[in-house]
Amino acid sequence: MNNGLNIKNAGALDFLSLGALVHRLDPGIIPFRKASHCDIHVSGGEFNVAANLADCFRLNAGIASAMVDYPIGDLIAERVRAMGVKPIYKKFQHDGVRGPNMATVYSDRGQGVRAPVVFYNRSNEAAGRLQSGDFNWAEIFGSGVRWFHSGGIFASLSETTGELIVEAMQAAKASGAITSFDLNYRQKLWDIWGGQAKALDVLGRIVQHVDVLVGNEEDLQKGLGIEGQDVESKSKLDPSAFYAVIDKAVKKFPNVKAVATTLREVHSTNRHTWGAVAWVNGNTYQSPMCELDVVDRVGGGDGYAAGFFYGLLSGASEQEAVNLGWAHGALLTTFPGDTTMATVEQVKAFAKGGSARIQR
Repeated sequence: MNNGLNIKNAGALDFLSLGALVHRLDPGIIPFRKASHCDIHVSGGEFNVAANLADCFRLNAGIASAMVDYPIGDLIAERVRAMGVKPIYKKFQHDGVRGPNMATVYSDRGQGVRAPVVFYNRSNEAAGRLQSGDFNWAEIFGSGVRWFHSGGIFASLSETTGELIVEAMQAAKASGAITSFDLNYRQKLWDIWGGQAKALDVLGRIVQHVDVLVGNEEDLQKGLGIEGQDVESKSKLDPSAFYAVIDKAVKKFPNVKAVATTLREVHSTNRHTWGAVAWVNGNTYQSPMCELDVVDRVGGGDGYAAGFFYGLLSGASEQEAVNLGWAHGALLTTFPGDTTMATVEQVKAFAKGGSARIQR
């Protein structure tokens, strides 16, 4: 493949993420103001990709993160182990009253014309305390890591997390690992401590070290300051707005060799049209389109990223990688929770045109 990526054939870890681990409280279709119980999903934009690669795609994946020694930390650590992800933790002690805490995300699923609602409690979050020097990157990457990943949600948590990502990216590049970054621009999180101006500074310095970028045209415009057309003026299924900003993005960041994103038209909370695209080393690739009957939309983008990365890591063609990511993201929306319950066989079958006929 002439994709511009030089992916190592082997390593102690196929994939390593750096990011925050959180727990999401999910009352299903009941809004929180009327909820009487919740399911608990362990999540995190960066963790989700590692968990999907380990559990569905059977790769050796790890997560570098903060962990607090209290029952919520124990719950999250158990789920990390259950997904087959190797943990690399900076440990924190809880004071029994104020923290530091493992962040909580609240998200009902909505239903029909009622959209899902997401809000946070990230007060005194342990992951926001992570800083340069907290991890021995020379030892971690010295053991062999093929692909390193982080994201904009983690970068937005504090003044120190972005600097930690830059430090890790530099170590990853020095070791020969492929680097990727999901822009995941969340205005609520950036507004707490600096807004878009701070985001442009932090994300711009991170992306200077990135090979593979994940993000839609809105992420590229708001997170990197790339000029483009009004993101609301085009159909969500029309990739032209995405393609229009790619040339500008790679001129600003010539180190970037691939950019990938999903296409989603939301007809109702439970009915979406779904597609995916990628720009790789000057060429564009687009998945088929399908109609989704959505159970839980959270994590679909991370599902696409995981399948796309798996395709590239496993030596598939660029088109196959896009289709694998598209298929896995689609399947992930049919399960509750943020991480996968699909098998690699199901993903490959759907990517090749499988159907929902009963399997006997």
